[in-house]
Amino acid sequence: MSEDGLIRRLWAGLFGGWANAALTSALLVGAWFALEPIIRWALIDATWTGDAKACAEQDGACWAFVGAKLRFILFAFYPFDEHWRAAAALALLLTLLVLLATPRFWSAWLAPLSLVLLAGACVLLGGWPGATDVPSSQWGGLPLSLLVTIASLSLGFPIGLALALGRRSDLPVPRWLCAAYIELVRGTPLIAVLYLAMLAMPLALPPGIELDKLVRGLIAMALFFAAYFAEIIRAGLQGLPDSQTEAALALGFSRIGALRHVVLPQALRAVMPALVTLAIGVLQSTTLLAAIGIFDLLNASRAAANDPAWLGFYDEAYAFAALIYFALCFGASRYGVWLEKRLNRASEGVR
Repeated sequence: MSEDGLIRRLWAGLFGGWANAALTSALLVGAWFALEPIIRWALIDATWTGDAKACAEQDGACWAFVGAKLRFILFAFYPFDEHWRAAAALALLLTLLVLLATPRFWSAWLAPLSLVLLAGACVLLGGWPGATDVPSSQWGGLPLSLLVTIASLSLGFPIGLALALGRRSDLPVPRWLCAAYIELVRGTPLIAVLYLAMLAMPLALPPGIELDKLVRGLIAMALFFAAYFAEIIRAGLQGLPDSQTEAALALGFSRIGALRHVVLPQALRAVMPALVTLAIGVLQSTTLLAAIGIFDLLNASRAAANDPAWLGFYDEAYAFAALIYFALCFGASRYGVWLEKRLNRASEGVR
């Protein structure tokens, strides 16, 4: 469709007829009354430079606060002189996300490379011989949020795959156990699972063995979202006809080979939008780590507004954090649309 044709169709849909024109006009007026105070606060009356006193003299947002506390918002309580390490770890994690999101790099070497990059990010954050040792209690901000997200997805997906296969098993005991685990976890709030990991997990460990708070939170999130991965994957598997497995077996594949090379690729392709949506949910759920004292991006933004020199600028702190989360989530959403179209084209080409 040409650009002129699209404009005419859009105009006809919005203003074609008195009812459409009245409804569109009412929505525009309502949007203006809703957005005008926000635009005035965020842009027109905002203070872009200066100190807290200069911000107090204006009625708008104090973006000077974000400029002054930017490094704290991004890296939380990580030692100021070592921020280059946190920035390097953030760069490694973003590189890993790009690699994981690019179908061209989907091969057998991607899994070990991902482990190397994750380990490299942890070494940069924690330290190495000859460098300043930084305990995980001082990790925070955006690198921590991305680290927990990627690690939770990396651990949760294979566990969810095993649960999905177990729930479809012909053996009753594995099927019942997997179903019970999935339903129990899906019926429990994530915040309760995190508290349980903080309070009950240390009691279940042998004497003398302790797990770091961050590790416990990561394990809790991985086990929690594994149940949701399992249901998404099971839906994809149930959507395939049994003839796919039968045809693969007739061609000489073993049952594991048929599952790996024929069934799973089609099932995962069918549920790819749901998997991307769940990945976005995992990123957003990292904000609940604040409840167990882990300073993710949102918690770091809140703590930045507790600085006595910039006390009370919570609106600006949360707005800036929301922009970062929106950029990441919107980008992931658009990536999901692109990936779905790409996989559909590849599937049509195979047919």
